[in-house]
Amino acid sequence: MLKKYITSLLFFVLTSTIFSQATVKLSIYSKVSIITSGPGDAIYEKFGHTAIRVKDPVLNLDILYNFGIFDFDDPNFILNFTKGYMNYKLAGYPFYLALKSAQKDKRWVKEQVLNLTQEQKNKFFYFLVDNAKPENASYLYDPFFDNCATRPRNIIQQILGDNLVFSDEFVSQPQSLRQLMNKEINPNTWGSLGINIALGSKLDKIATPNEYLYLPDYLYKALEVSKINSNSEKKPLVKQSRTLLEFNEKEAKSDVVSPFLVFLLLSLIGLFITYKDYINNTRTKWLDFILFFSTGLFGVVIVFLSFFTNHSTAPNNYNFLWAFAPNLVIAFLLLKSKLKNWIKYYVIILGVLLILIPVIWALKIQLFPLVLLPFFILLLIRYSFLYKKL
Repeated sequence: MLKKYITSLLFFVLTSTIFSQATVKLSIYSKVSIITSGPGDAIYEKFGHTAIRVKDPVLNLDILYNFGIFDFDDPNFILNFTKGYMNYKLAGYPFYLALKSAQKDKRWVKEQVLNLTQEQKNKFFYFLVDNAKPENASYLYDPFFDNCATRPRNIIQQILGDNLVFSDEFVSQPQSLRQLMNKEINPNTWGSLGINIALGSKLDKIATPNEYLYLPDYLYKALEVSKINSNSEKKPLVKQSRTLLEFNEKEAKSDVVSPFLVFLLLSLIGLFITYKDYINNTRTKWLDFILFFSTGLFGVVIVFLSFFTNHSTAPNNYNFLWAFAPNLVIAFLLLKSKLKNWIKYYVIILGVLLILIPVIWALKIQLFPLVLLPFFILLLIRYSFLYKKL
């Protein structure tokens, strides 16, 4: 993505340097706008996008300031992403390039011109120019609390201060961060499954209206209904709204080879093998190994994300109730024909942990991926079989 705008970034470095040195002021014909784009095809585009446009026909200036710049080709990107150190940047480039990219990807684009005074427009502009400098541009991205939508929100709040009258009329019913997220990504996709397994119960608390604004759609709605105090009267925060590109919103579809289909088929096979084992008074060791090894491996990943990374929403993850890290070691013990008697008590613990899942689910302490339901049933039945076998 960064390579895509390399020419534009060079252009902006030159122009921003000139602006900062000459302290150029925007003309009365200038506009500061919030640009909202619809969802794209890649998983990191599913939530849409927010950026800031500064346009001044007198200065022949039309720049988009984008807080969503990252270099996916950076050799350390995946490692840093896994560890929770996601380095994003603010960069400015000609607006027409952004519009051209959205046109190519068939993503709708809407513009909201902010109802700012001349002084506020210049403050906005200077803030962006200063923060786009190489020494200030980078920041640690957080998909829920510090992203392309929350940054423009924060700038608006900073520039307007107490004059901003923020309205929460856009909130129709209380929802958690996870519920809001799952509306944007189809739950029956591998991307959604991975995110929901990796992230903990912090996502399941009811979001405040301000926290809704990590999603571009909700920031757009919030700006539409918010006001500015001006000379003892309230005026709309958005002076003008218009659609720049009109496309049908991309539908969040399930994967062709979906997680639910895969787990349903695997669970049916596992249940059939368990039934045959019960009838024939045998134990299929490789099935036990696969179940314990896979759940143990997921458990190790959850422990790693919770305690050894910088992800703000990874801790307190109740997926450990089924993805139990010690299973990784027990898996190898289950390859033996004769099992130790204490494994019976270990299996009881696993069964109790599984039974706690619907309780935590019902109390909305943490929501679990629905696509895993067949797998949970298989685990419970297989654990019961092992207990009886021992």
